[in-house]
Amino acid sequence: MQIPFLFCSLLSCICSFASATALTYKLQPNEKACFFAYADQRGLKLAFYFAVQSGGSFDIDYEVVGPDGKVVLDGSKERQGDFVFTAKEQGEYRFCFNNAMSTFAEKMVDFEIAVENESRDAQLPSKQGTSPEQTSALEESILKVSRDLSTINRNQKYFRTRENRNMSTVKSTESRIFNFSVAESALMVSMAGLQVFIVRFFFQGARKGYV
Repeated sequence: MQIPFLFCSLLSCICSFASATALTYKLQPNEKACFFAYADQRGLKLAFYFAVQSGGSFDIDYEVVGPDGKVVLDGSKERQGDFVFTAKEQGEYRFCFNNAMSTFAEKMVDFEIAVENESRDAQLPSKQGTSPEQTSALEESILKVSRDLSTINRNQKYFRTRENRNMSTVKSTESRIFNFSVAESALMVSMAGLQVFIVRFFFQGARKGYV
């Protein structure tokens, strides 16, 4: 009974060291949208991930600004990004997306902002008969599971992004093929009508000659 108790205690303590926000947002043409995360102390790790799921050329401008107004990260016409940086100042960090490059195209952006505390000194409830080695081994196992889950989560996001982009390419290709088929059919009907008109014109001209 001691192992499940320690497992739950460690998991709750470790999970309390991180807070994350995962969102999907649709940017209108020429729109700039900003989202905020607060670092209550220096030295915290801020993780920032984004991927353009649909719209235009699947690219977006981004910018991360610190509490002092200085630019921490920025880029233009990027399809996706995955960054981790240390908060040098306490306060509110601004994460902005800019779709000013697009006149008509909307952009669907998936992104995640996480504030992580590197501290691993979990205050576990004392349990009689539990050795420090057993607690340490269990803590390492939970941290390894946490890292593996994070890797799986990132891989799932990557494959989702690839799937959405490929689906958008398929839909675009399908639309072009349909439009080309309609134009080709209209051209064939027009050519057939023109041929009938020319043949009738020749026959009508021949009859007038005989008269």
